[in-house]
Amino acid sequence: MTTTIPTAPPAPRTPRGWGGLPRRLLRGPATDPAWARPALLALLTATGVAYLWGLGASGWANAFYSAAVQAGATSWKAFFFGSSDAANAITVDKPPAALWPMALAARVFGVNTWSILVPQALMGVATVAVLHAAVRRRFPAWAALLAGAALALTPVAALMFRFNNPDALLVLLLTLGAYAALRAQESASTPWLLLAAACTGTGFLAKMLQAFLVVPVFALVYLLAAPTPWRRRLWQLAAAGGVLLASAGWWVAAVALVPASARPYIGGSQHDSVLELALGYNGLGRLNGEETGGLGNLDQDAGWGRMFGPVIGGQISWLLPAALVLLAAGLWATRRAPRTDPARAALALWGGWLLLTASVFSWMQGIFHEYYTVALAPAIAALTGMGAALLWERRRAPGAAAVLAATVALTALWAYVLLGRSPDWHPWLAPAVAAAGLLAAAGLVAVRLLRGPVLAGVAALAVLACLAGPAAYAAETARTPHTGAIVTAGPATSTGFGPGRGGPGRRPGRAGPGGWTRGPGGPPPQGPGTTGRMPGTTGRVPAGPGGGGGPGGAGPGGGPGGLLNAGTPDAAVTSALTTGSASYTWAAAAVGSNTAAGYQLATGRPVMAVGGFNGTDPAPTLAEFQRLARQGEIHYFVGGDRGQGGGRARSAGSGSDAAQQISAWVAAHYTPATVGGTVLYDLTPAAG
Repeated sequence: MTTTIPTAPPAPRTPRGWGGLPRRLLRGPATDPAWARPALLALLTATGVAYLWGLGASGWANAFYSAAVQAGATSWKAFFFGSSDAANAITVDKPPAALWPMALAARVFGVNTWSILVPQALMGVATVAVLHAAVRRRFPAWAALLAGAALALTPVAALMFRFNNPDALLVLLLTLGAYAALRAQESASTPWLLLAAACTGTGFLAKMLQAFLVVPVFALVYLLAAPTPWRRRLWQLAAAGGVLLASAGWWVAAVALVPASARPYIGGSQHDSVLELALGYNGLGRLNGEETGGLGNLDQDAGWGRMFGPVIGGQISWLLPAALVLLAAGLWATRRAPRTDPARAALALWGGWLLLTASVFSWMQGIFHEYYTVALAPAIAALTGMGAALLWERRRAPGAAAVLAATVALTALWAYVLLGRSPDWHPWLAPAVAAAGLLAAAGLVAVRLLRGPVLAGVAALAVLACLAGPAAYAAETARTPHTGAIVTAGPATSTGFGPGRGGPGRRPGRAGPGGWTRGPGGPPPQGPGTTGRMPGTTGRVPAGPGGGGGPGGAGPGGGPGGLLNAGTPDAAVTSALTTGSASYTWAAAAVGSNTAAGYQLATGRPVMAVGGFNGTDPAPTLAEFQRLARQGEIHYFVGGDRGQGGGRARSAGSGSDAAQQISAWVAAHYTPATVGGTVLYDLTPAAG
């Protein structure tokens, strides 16, 4: 493995003109095999079916964002700022870009499950197509298909492209940025480099600083590998930096310039500051666990083993060992290539994306959820396809054949471990995958002796063994409804693995004793300000008629679902909130965004989320709330249900001082009434 591996040259341009467009779409470039374009179209169609099938079962999915979509579909001001409600009391704790496609769809097709989730699924199909195009630039068609299939079948990708969190748009934009960066590297193209910067910067408007994890990698690969003199590379990168800042910063600047009195409070910040949100709660606080108003230090499992842990392993790590091995093998194979070699540049770009992002995810001590790992999926899939192509080209060399066989065996055995963590779920699958992988590995050791159908059969068996496990998990994910703020892919797990995992691993999205989902090796967090999975919340439950409820979704009597999930209110409560609601700015107020979201989605009327997502934002203050109540702007204040301590707001115990002060003031000055099992306070001036 001492020479550069020949790779497929860029496809020549086909003649322009609309007459041959259908043929070009169906046939593809003339240099491609006849099967390549039909196979790609089949892959994209299958991905679309898998991601779209049964979406309605998840109801509102993450009601926190669904309520913001509803608000944006009603109010252009709420659309621009990403407000939780159409009356613009407070924003969600992220920038609004991920909400915009859903809100636009909801304006056209109405606010419903499909208008919210279909854009996410289509983003998944687009991401697979872009990744295929990126790999196909320098590698064979089958390698690009393998990469696309690996991405589509990644369990956490099957989850997040069927869900309404910001991650779907983030991953699409970063994959587009990687494609543009590779195009820029090939010919030192300034427009492609600027496009890469624009895509990455726009990713900031989906999930803030997480989008910038790939920026050092993109810049370094271009700086070292672009076929142009140093001086030109430097000014090109400087220009790209300007585009990056402009595409990421225009919305931030606009929000910062709008007076606080003319816009909603910036959710997730403690001082109504979008810069604080970007640099604190959604920035350094995620790394060190010191974000104010967040969940505190969550480094129980921080370390190199986190990506292979009892829950995260099944989300993303199926092909992670293979990707690392193939990255090393690919870089070794291309070590003597020219500085500007596009194949090695592609390996460096996707490998850098994987290593840097995985390292940050492994060691961050702040808020970290399993589904964040979808950001690793494109890099793992790309390295799998490219590395397999490089080794397959040199399969007649003993070293390449040995590495290829070892990679397949390692992947199959790791799948056996991951499948074994769900021993009651298709128990036959783990030994079948292991056996197929070892058989394929044995065939690859002797690959120099194989020809024709036997060689094709060994290759097909190797692919099947490597993808069967994640495909099964992805299928389970697609057929299972997911609701709430924290969701996981695949079946429940029951074994522990990795640093700090001393006890049994948690069952994703299922509540443990007392209603909490127990983390491995310890009890649920205790005390004011701690926010794990609150009683009555689940990550994977059937949705109720309104898209929230289901088991654990609604409290006794149909009350709200809790801090991390929104329930379906009782019909009597919905009727009370909607009666005469047009006379009020807010039909109700409730502590915590998810509690408010359940009522807002059920009624279609603005509901104020006191304290924002966690109930920890100081918005509104007690004085502001008193003023609004006395002016008749808020009709009801939602307290608890009969099972939650009478008149206390359900989330007030873990809310901010302002939320607790508001709850206490309401309880002291207004008379509670129990409606459908939920305590409501009528805040009209006459009632007070």
